[in-house]
Amino acid sequence: MKLRRCVLALAAFGLVAAGTTTTASAAPAAAAQLCYNSVVWPTKANVVDTVDITAHKPPTPVTPPYVYAEFFASRYMDRWYLAWNATGTQYYAFGLFLLGSNLYRQTTVFSGPRPWQSKAVRVGTGWGSFKSIATSNYPLKGARPAYLYGLNTNGNLYRYAPNGTGYRSAGSFAGFRGFKAMTMISEERTYDTLLMTTTAGALYTIHIPITAGAKPVVKLVRKSGWAAFESLAVNKCGVNGPTVIIAVDHDTQAGYQYGFSKFNGTATAMVSYGKVPAVFNGLNHTSQVGFQDILLGE
Repeated sequence: MKLRRCVLALAAFGLVAAGTTTTASAAPAAAAQLCYNSVVWPTKANVVDTVDITAHKPPTPVTPPYVYAEFFASRYMDRWYLAWNATGTQYYAFGLFLLGSNLYRQTTVFSGPRPWQSKAVRVGTGWGSFKSIATSNYPLKGARPAYLYGLNTNGNLYRYAPNGTGYRSAGSFAGFRGFKAMTMISEERTYDTLLMTTTAGALYTIHIPITAGAKPVVKLVRKSGWAAFESLAVNKCGVNGPTVIIAVDHDTQAGYQYGFSKFNGTATAMVSYGKVPAVFNGLNHTSQVGFQDILLGE
């Protein structure tokens, strides 16, 4: 299976070049980047739907959304990571999801006709009070843990590290009671960065060093305009480029596409591409990414 890609001329929309130190008013990049969103979501029908959307004004689905895989009665699903097996003979997706009070790891092998059949293994219990989860992925073996973050109804953000087939506690952070949607935007060797919205409509980055005991650095990106969105699905442009996001309003089943420069607080450049002509009827919505594709949004 090949994910579809397109070329977005960043200069046309005022986003800055990746890897440069700049502000929202800096000169736009002259180069083009591969830029698209690949969104997956679980539905009440216990299937996962998907759609690929080119970063364009207006946003353009490559095809209408379609049923991707037979799934489970999940209440929240994290990113799907795409990978080949060790021999290069099997292409599959894997990721975590919440079902009831349990945490599961799913594997979906892309073989035979669609819809494919996802399989799941329980990897944790006691997750009933968690609203959402997000994983980081730094695939260089032994470099650092691939952390799991969980936003709890008690207002705490919890971090977990892999431990055998499950997870162990790796700290918690208070002060997140008013936060709503959550997704990963950066996964570096020394830190992770989450992008989160608040119920009041603000948009923040949460920079979390991997050092034990280190406190998150919370930066405001936008003061308002994000209250309607319950899901944020993130992809990056090219290898080292800007970030594109599909923000989904669950009440209206509508998705909107945004492009961002490197996140840098309120100096972050943002462009709205507009409403995506597709129905987003998921319980939540997340991205599909290559296992080796590290997010570098901050």
